[in-house]
Amino acid sequence: MSGPCRNCGSDRLEPILSLGPMPLANALLTSDQLDQPEPHYPLELASCGVCRLIQITESVPPETMFREYAYFSSVSDAFVEHARQVANRLAAERGLDGSSLVLEVASNDGYLLQHYARAGIPVLGIDPARNIAEAATVRGIPTMPEFFGLELARQLRSEGRLADVVHANNVLAHVPDLHGVVTGIAHILKPGGIAVIETPYVRDMVERLEFDTIYHEHLFYFSLSAMRDVFARDGLAIVDVERIPMHGGSLRVFATHDGAAETTLAVDALLAEEAELGVSTAAYYRDFAERVDTLRVELKGLLAELKADGHRIAAYGAAAKGAILLNAFGIGRETIAFVADRSPHKQERYMPGVHLPIAPPERLLQEMPEETLLLAWNFADEILAQQASYRQRGGRFIIPIPKPIVV
Repeated sequence: MSGPCRNCGSDRLEPILSLGPMPLANALLTSDQLDQPEPHYPLELASCGVCRLIQITESVPPETMFREYAYFSSVSDAFVEHARQVANRLAAERGLDGSSLVLEVASNDGYLLQHYARAGIPVLGIDPARNIAEAATVRGIPTMPEFFGLELARQLRSEGRLADVVHANNVLAHVPDLHGVVTGIAHILKPGGIAVIETPYVRDMVERLEFDTIYHEHLFYFSLSAMRDVFARDGLAIVDVERIPMHGGSLRVFATHDGAAETTLAVDALLAEEAELGVSTAAYYRDFAERVDTLRVELKGLLAELKADGHRIAAYGAAAKGAILLNAFGIGRETIAFVADRSPHKQERYMPGVHLPIAPPERLLQEMPEETLLLAWNFADEILAQQASYRQRGGRFIIPIPKPIVV
C-alpha cells in the first residue's frame, strides 16, 4: 500500500483494514438509478508510518460527495439537544452578545447555530451542500454554500468578519485539505477566540469495533496526539479536551491561537493514556481486521438463524454506517425487507450498493417484522424510545456493534 500521507507526505502507509470496493455511503438512489452503473471506490484504512495519522487511502472528489447531501442533522432530536447544550454553555462562558460572531464550518441545516441565533448572537454557517445551505438560510440561519478553507477565511477576514467562536463538528475527518481548513480556522478566529471541534475518536472506533464508521467521506481517524500535532503545525494549540458519547465516541477539543491559553490537565491526562496504550503505534491496530471478520461471521450467522426460523427482518437507519455494514458484510434483499428511517429526505430512496428500499418508521408497525437490525446504533437510546410501540407489540432490535445482541 502506497502513500502519500495527506498530512506529512510520507509514502509509508501501513494497511490496517480493507473493505474492498464500496459505493459512496450517502449516495442514496432513486428508483430511476437502480439499473444504472453505481460507482464503487476502494475502501482501505491505513496508518502513516511517519506521523501515525490514521486515514483511508482513496480520495473521492468532495464535489461528488458533498454538493448534494441527504443527511439533515435536525432529524435527530438527540443531536439537536447535544448542540443546544454546547451552544448555551459557550454563550455563557464566553459572554457572547449581539456584537459577537459564531461561525460554524459544515453547519448543515442550522441545527447548532439556531440556538445562538435565538439568543440574539450573530451567526454564520458555511456548508458546501447547496440543498442544505438553502434550507438553513430559509430557517433564518445565514449560510454560505461553500467549502471552507484558507481562501474563504481570508475573504471573511477582509470583510471584518472574525469569529469569537468557531465550531467544526464532524468535519475535520472529511476534508482532503486538512491543513487548509485548520489554518483557515486559525485565520478567522479573533484574538482570544476559541475553536470547538468535535470528531470521532479513533480509540473508540478500535476498542468498540466501530468499523462501519469507515467510509469515503471520513478521510481521517483522529487520536488526540495526532490532532495536537496537526493543530500545532497550523498555529493552534489544544487547550482542553472532553470525551463525549456522540457518534459512538468522539473527542471535543477546544483550541486557541498558540500561546493564548494554558493547557488543562485533561489534555495532559488523555495524551498520557494514549501513549501508554500505544495509540500512535502500528501494534494498536494489528488485530482490528480479524475482529471485524469475526463480527461478520457472528452477525450473518444470527440473521441466517432467524431467517431459517421464518422470521421477517427489517433494518432501521439509512445512515452511512448502515450502508457500509450492509455492503461490507454482504447483507441485502435476501435478508432485509426494507430500511426504516425518520428523515423524509431519505424515504422512497434506496440504500447504495444493496438497493434496499427506505421507508417511514410507521412501516415497522404496519408489517411487524420480528426483528429490526439497528444500523444507526449510535442513536440506539433515542430510536428504541421512539419505537416503543413496535417493541411492546413484540418487535425486537438487533444492535450489531460491537457484538450482535437482541433487545
